[in-house]
Amino acid sequence: MTDFTATKAMFDLPQGITYLDGNSLGPLPRTAAARVARSVTDEWGQMLIGGWNRAGWMDLPRSLGDRIAALIGAEAGHVVLGDTLSIKVYQALASALELNPDRRVILSDTGNFPSDLYMAEGLCRTLGDGYRLKTLAPEDVAGAIDDSVAVLMLTEVDYRTGRRHDMRALTRAAHEAGALVIWDLAHSAGAFPVDLAGCGVDFAVGCTYKYLNSGPGGPAFIYVSPRHADAARPALSGWLGHEAPFAFDLEYRPSAGIDRMRVGTPPILQLAALEAALDVWRDVDLNDLRSASQALMDQYIAGVEDACPDLILATPRDHGMRGSQVSFRHPQAYAIMQAMIARGVVGDFRAPDVIRCGFTPLFLGAGDVARAVAVICDIMQNRLWENPAYQTRAKVT
Repeated sequence: MTDFTATKAMFDLPQGITYLDGNSLGPLPRTAAARVARSVTDEWGQMLIGGWNRAGWMDLPRSLGDRIAALIGAEAGHVVLGDTLSIKVYQALASALELNPDRRVILSDTGNFPSDLYMAEGLCRTLGDGYRLKTLAPEDVAGAIDDSVAVLMLTEVDYRTGRRHDMRALTRAAHEAGALVIWDLAHSAGAFPVDLAGCGVDFAVGCTYKYLNSGPGGPAFIYVSPRHADAARPALSGWLGHEAPFAFDLEYRPSAGIDRMRVGTPPILQLAALEAALDVWRDVDLNDLRSASQALMDQYIAGVEDACPDLILATPRDHGMRGSQVSFRHPQAYAIMQAMIARGVVGDFRAPDVIRCGFTPLFLGAGDVARAVAVICDIMQNRLWENPAYQTRAKVT
């Protein structure tokens, strides 16, 4: 049984803060600052350019990729880190389309994160030749998978509502229709068990700064199934995806396997922070994590609904149909969230009307949830959100 008291001690959370926004930016692991400092002073400072060899910098995207693979049910040697999530979406989508050349439709849903859809739209414009993005309501996706679909591209957990797709069933349906599948795990990796290999997923992508706690701007990852690893041609043919980067050939030859999905120079300081963050997971059983997070969410939903009838639940009640976040709707959601933050309960707002909070037992317990419920209900019952100070929107919401 996972000791979540021990994992909570591994995070450096400010006094007086109940942090319910780890689904947007995870908190600072206690060892991360020292690990980054060591990379700066002992490695960069003393080894200079020799750090690429002596400190093993060049191998970090693969070695840390294997550690993430263990958290998402992927085969070792088939996950690599680097770049941003949007870049990894583009890579996966371009490769998948090329592997299915007789079809032109990318199928996604309106709950997908907009950046994923923007990358798909941009790629369709670049390719021309009838390529198009088709989006439907999340619940309508399964019925739209047919022999026109080249790629099904979905985020497993809806970033607004927390609704979770059935990865296994949708992947099977897509494959039966002759389509390939890309899953965005931004709100899945580190939130609950994922089984990419068991579900037969073709490609997956995700970020590390949410539930994996690598810090702002932490690098993204990409997974390519072993059956595609040497056939998927990288659309972004960067020098570190080359078969022999330091041969400095004038023509691109893709590396074998997942290394071909590397693009540019790895972000060493961010990877150092991620390395420290991944240490938190050494003794964590993901099934224990899931059970504990569900209990926290149930407690939160019951408490808020009991005392705050004006807040409308947007997240499924069914445990199997939700991720690790809970969203409530209200016309004044932004102001309510600002009032919560002012009282030390930190979640976030998502347009147009969502109060969104994430729940991970790595650093949250029942006492934190009880405090959050008390603060939210006081704000609602006394209409504290009406304070003009909470009405002006900041650049980041």
